[in-house]
Amino acid sequence: MNLKVVSVSALAVIALAACSSTTSSSPSSSPATPSASASSSMPSAPASATGNIVAVASANASTTTLVTALEAAGLVTTLEGPGPYTVFAPTNDAFAALPPGVLDKLVQPANKEALTKILTYHVVPGSVMAADIKDGPVTTVEGQAVTLSTANGVTVNGAKVTTPDIPATNGVIHLIDEVLLPPGFDPATLK
Repeated sequence: MNLKVVSVSALAVIALAACSSTTSSSPSSSPATPSASASSSMPSAPASATGNIVAVASANASTTTLVTALEAAGLVTTLEGPGPYTVFAPTNDAFAALPPGVLDKLVQPANKEALTKILTYHVVPGSVMAADIKDGPVTTVEGQAVTLSTANGVTVNGAKVTTPDIPATNGVIHLIDEVLLPPGFDPATLK
């Protein structure tokens, strides 16, 4: 199956910028086979792509909280970069479902490192459409893996992709219904 490289979600760009020294790409870390074509050739984004990941997320009423978080983490410039990235973007409702007070703490300057870790955990290098996602673990820009499944629609660590394949000029965004927390992250440790 031929993969179309479409610019991936803002989180992917963020993750790469924040963790560029720890990001290594291997065929086994790609969400699709063979190697998600992210490093081979990068065709033009589909005609429906209207901007980079940040611009697309900013224009979507469902992801305004994500954009606020990207700004607080200082990841906007990264996600406006070339990519490509695949971003599993939590919706406003997903952020609202976090325990009371967690989101307010995450956007505080004292917790910028924790917020960056969480946001980059939602980004995967390369641009992969939902139909091309393969089951199994995939390494994120943050450095740890998420588990993708296609058993009952696409899920990432059990979070459901509610709106797949939102194109951007530097990747693709898949909206998800939960905020993914990296293994070992404890919201109780936030200041």
